[in-house]
Amino acid sequence: MLQEHEPEIRPITAAETYPLRHAVLWPNKPYDYVQVENDAAGYHFGAFRQGRLVAVVSLFIEGEEARFRKFATHPSYQRQGIGSRLLTHLIAVARQHGARSLWCDARQDATALYHRFGMRAEGPVFYKGPIPYQRMRREL
Repeated sequence: MLQEHEPEIRPITAAETYPLRHAVLWPNKPYDYVQVENDAAGYHFGAFRQGRLVAVVSLFIEGEEARFRKFATHPSYQRQGIGSRLLTHLIAVARQHGARSLWCDARQDATALYHRFGMRAEGPVFYKGPIPYQRMRREL
C-alpha cells in the first residue's frame, strides 16, 4: 500500500501527457510542439498525488536500447522525490522489456537527478532554442 506522500505511478495515454509537457517544458511554444512523432509507439507513465497527475514521462524502446523523453513534473511538486520514483519505475519497465541501456537528452539543469541514477554525460552540450541539453546514458 502506498504511503500518503508517495505518488501512485501508472500507465497513461500519450494525450494525457500533453498538458503537463506543455505547461512545464515548452509553455511558450504551440501546444502540438510537445507531441513526439512516435508517441503512439511509446509507454507513457504518470505520477499521481491524491488523484492529480503531477509528473509524466514517456519511454521508447527499440531493441536493447531505451530512451525516455518529455519528463515533466509540475513545479509545485518538484524536489519531493516524485521524479525519482518515476525514473525508478521507468528503469524497471525498460529492463522488463529487454533494454540493456537507457538514454535521454536532458536539460542541463536536470542532469544532477540523472547522475544520481548512474547516468553519465555523453557527447557535447547542445541547444534546443536557448536551452542547453546534455545526452545522458546508463547501462541497465
